This record gives sequence, structure tokens and C-alpha cells, in this order.
Amino acid sequence: MSQRKTILISNDDGITAKGIKSLIEVAKQFGDVYVVAPDSPQSAQGHAITLEDPIRIYKTDIFGEEVVAYECSGTPVDCIKIAKHLVLKGKKIDLCVSGINHGSNASTNIIYSGTMSAAMEAAMEGIPAIGFSLLDYQADANFDGAKAYAQKLIAEVLENGMGNANLLNVNIPQLPADQIKGMKVCRQAKGYWKEDFLEGKDPMGRAYYWLTGKYEYQDQGEESDIWALENGYVSIVPVQYDLTEYSSLDSLQKLEKL
Repeated sequence: MSQRKTILISNDDGITAKGIKSLIEVAKQFGDVYVVAPDSPQSAQGHAITLEDPIRIYKTDIFGEEVVAYECSGTPVDCIKIAKHLVLKGKKIDLCVSGINHGSNASTNIIYSGTMSAAMEAAMEGIPAIGFSLLDYQADANFDGAKAYAQKLIAEVLENGMGNANLLNVNIPQLPADQIKGMKVCRQAKGYWKEDFLEGKDPMGRAYYWLTGKYEYQDQGEESDIWALENGYVSIVPVQYDLTEYSSLDSLQKLEKL
């Protein structure tokens, strides 16, 4: 690369999470790093934005003087909007990376993911973006393998782009770095949450409900991200934010005549 790049980083686990620190350590090798991340965990916020409350940002030096970092009171998507329109206003952002998330964002989990929504917001703004997730929910997870593959992908994307894509969903299996078999470019697996609500009582005797459930995958295709992860590969899914079901356009033309 002929010159240092401008790299924007965010996440949904919060600015103090181990995953974002790991991603910053990798990104610093390639460019000038700017961080705008939530001041508290924002998992499963999806593409939510803040409309009815003020958004506050505060500069922080928790990543050292060489990293310009802000903690933000808003959602992951708020963070990207603040970064582009305020923190980096008028400056070209070469790449946005989000994560490294503590836990999977494979299959349809992408719909709920704050990590991927931050990356998607950047992509919608014309910024190449990658969301990284490690299949380990523990706060003290080992990110060595994830860092190794994040380094490879960031280097490649900054040097050569990502083809026709502008957004990648990258998930890394919970394995030691030397046991990961490599990377697979995949499609998103089909799946859904089989949900349940646990009922409890508060001190006043009023009922409350706690969402729980189990994720169930509905296909075993070897071209899917779940197959890749279960077989020791890093999964890479090119993602688009156009939700149009194009195959139905012609068959639904009849509705125009009603």
C-alpha cells in the first residue's frame, strides 16, 4: 500500500470489550485508526437509531494516543453516523471494520446483529466494510485466531478491494489459530430462533418475561456459512442491504391491476 489508510472501527459489545481492542491492534498496522463505539453493550440492537434522546460522545485515550477514540451513548449505527458526519467530516474513510464480536453472527443472526448493522451502515454510506465475529461469547475469549484472519482480510481488502461486494460478514470458529483450516466464501445458512419466554415475578409480585431460546439451522448445505464454521473454516459471506425479492417481481405484477 502506497500510503496509510483511514480506518473506522466500531462494535456492539461496547468500547471496553476485548474484541474491539483486538481489532484495533490489527488495524493499527495498516492505517490511522478512528474509533467510535458504544459506551455500553448494545448487542442485538440491529439497525436501530436514536431519535428521541440526545446522543453524547466523549473522547477517550484508553487505546493510547495514536488512536483517536470516542465513546458514544447511542447504538452501533448511531456511532457510524456520528463518525462520518462529525468526527471524520469531510475525510475519506477507506475501510470500516466492526467487532470483533463476542459470539456468532452467522446465518440469519445478521438481522439482529449490532456489529453487522454498524458495518452495513458504513456500506450504505459507500464505505467498504467488514464485520468480524468470533464464536465465543466469553468476555475473556482468546482472539488470537480471529486477529490472524482479520489481519489477512484487512490487508487484502485495502490492497485489492472486495470485488463487486461492499460488505462482508466474517465469522471465525472457536479454535486455536493453528487448527483453523482456512477461509470459505459462503452463502448465509437458513435458520431461525426457536424462542421461549421465562416468566418470573418482581418484588411487587408483578410478572415479567425473559426472552430465551435456541437457534436451529434448517439446511446442511456445504456452501453455507454454518457448514464452514462447523468444519473448522472461517466463513466469509458477501452481504447486500437491498431486501427486494427480485424473483417475485414478475409474478406480482397482477397486483397492479386490482
